Amino acid sequence: MNREALWPYALEVYGRPGVEPLLLTLQDVHGQCAPFLLWSLWLAASGRPTVAAKLAAGAELARAWQDAAVAPLRTLRRDLKRRGGAKTAHARSRIRDGVKALELEAERMLLQMLEKASPAPEDPSGDTPSDPLDALRRGAGAWGGDAPSALLDELARLAA
Repeated sequence: MNREALWPYALEVYGRPGVEPLLLTLQDVHGQCAPFLLWSLWLAASGRPTVAAKLAAGAELARAWQDAAVAPLRTLRRDLKRRGGAKTAHARSRIRDGVKALELEAERMLLQMLEKASPAPEDPSGDTPSDPLDALRRGAGAWGGDAPSALLDELARLAA
């Protein structure tokens, strides 16, 4: 697994069986930010410290970008799925696909911003990753909201 760059790591972890529904539940039901949780996992996997000050700064950055770009695109994408009748279904689907691509690009940009704001690895060799569950708990705490321990436990297990 690529632990050096955040985007390939995030794609690899997100693509694992069971990870996507867990992240979406944490995001949509429990107020978490899926890219921020993936960043938290990557910090641990790449041997970077998950200190409160860095997580808080990352959460502030992520929240601002979520509000400015990701959330409006997500809302538009979901509205396009729910609204309209059969006569406009094909057109809405095409537009929705474009909005979905923009939403994914906005999330990729967020991960790039978080990667740039990340602390350096504690172990230059990168051979000593931290505990993913601890990183997730710290990340969820920095983000705020409700993050059930059982979901974080399962996500950490799947991401390890």
